[in-house]
Amino acid sequence: MVWAQTRPMLKKLLLSLALLSCIAAEGEERARLLAAKRVHNLYLVEGRDIVVQYSLHNVGQAAAINVQLTDAGFSAEDFDIAGGQLQVKFDRIAPNANVSHTVVVKPKNFGYFNFTAAEVSYQPSEDSAEIQIGYTSEPGEGGIIAFRDYDKKFSPHVFDWLIFALLMIPALLVPFMMWFNIKSKYTITSRSKRKAD
Repeated sequence: MVWAQTRPMLKKLLLSLALLSCIAAEGEERARLLAAKRVHNLYLVEGRDIVVQYSLHNVGQAAAINVQLTDAGFSAEDFDIAGGQLQVKFDRIAPNANVSHTVVVKPKNFGYFNFTAAEVSYQPSEDSAEIQIGYTSEPGEGGIIAFRDYDKKFSPHVFDWLIFALLMIPALLVPFMMWFNIKSKYTITSRSKRKAD
């Protein structure tokens, strides 16, 4: 019976505590970064450029300080860096602002590769000493196509068409020459018959 009487009061107490914690979290001015990693290429090809873009969005109420983006997913054994850096530092990202960074890599080998997340570390406010660590989204596994297979499928095949045209010349030229000779003989005999009449 006592439980039935205290139950509504307990609900009100828990509701007010939840409301107070939400208000306290609202008033806290901290940076909150959303980080994304995106591969822009439709086809990933051995020895060809792959464009990887990192986007950082500050959705918090304070500026993010000493933001460091590090991607350890592209090892020197598997990739050459064609442009950009895999470790970059931004001094500050203002509230409701975004920053992007692009890296161009070239795969040395073909096969399946797992594109993992990059690490983002930052101070959530100017007066904070703690370092917040987060990760970007993962593009996932992608198949890197061998260059010879890509070239077979997408090259203009100019040399192949030139060989085809050279091989077709005799097949077209011989019937044409036969037709032309017959036509010439026919027109000469028909002209001579007309003159005789």
